[in-house]
Amino acid sequence: MKIEEIIDTQEEFEKLRSLCGKPSIRAANKVIPQIDKHCRDFISMSPFLALATSDSEGRCDVSPRGDAPGFVTVLDDHHLFIPERPGNKRMDSAQNILTNPRVGLLFMIPGLGETLRVNGTAILCRDKVLLELNAVNGKLPLFGILVKAEECYLHCAKAFIRSGLWSPESWMPQESLPSAAAMMAAHMNIPNMSAEQVEESLQEGYRDRLY
Repeated sequence: MKIEEIIDTQEEFEKLRSLCGKPSIRAANKVIPQIDKHCRDFISMSPFLALATSDSEGRCDVSPRGDAPGFVTVLDDHHLFIPERPGNKRMDSAQNILTNPRVGLLFMIPGLGETLRVNGTAILCRDKVLLELNAVNGKLPLFGILVKAEECYLHCAKAFIRSGLWSPESWMPQESLPSAAAMMAAHMNIPNMSAEQVEESLQEGYRDRLY
């Protein structure tokens, strides 16, 4: 497939910027360097975030993080703590943070189109007090991600409006959705591992290993 009109120079990018136009004063001024009261309130109601990291060579990864609303602890105006819950044990985000501390967070609240973006640096942390603070059903997270916020700002709802993400009437019928088990079985390509076996393992994890 031949792709034309590639934009790969600063000069071409400036031409693109002129086509897109300048950001409004509102958009240009909305970034703040700390977690203020409004950001705290948003984070306290958010049960889900996407964590973006990259390794030392710039290879990127985005990982979902979710729990009860307010599962992310705001420690002060510049620091927040994300507990690490049981997952697939790949530890992609943690490995990336070890070699490149730059991270981006996108907080979401179900039903709200606007999202909160937080950019900054992160470290891996096993502070006992923080781990105990984030225990669920008596189970402590093994570690957490401590983020120093450098930029915080609200992102408008246009993407959610266009996608209809929070509109149940736009959702596809359950029976027509992709099968996660079938996808995983095909991608793993493990001999004698069927989609049904993968589905059983997934459901067991969802039932017994959330914490």
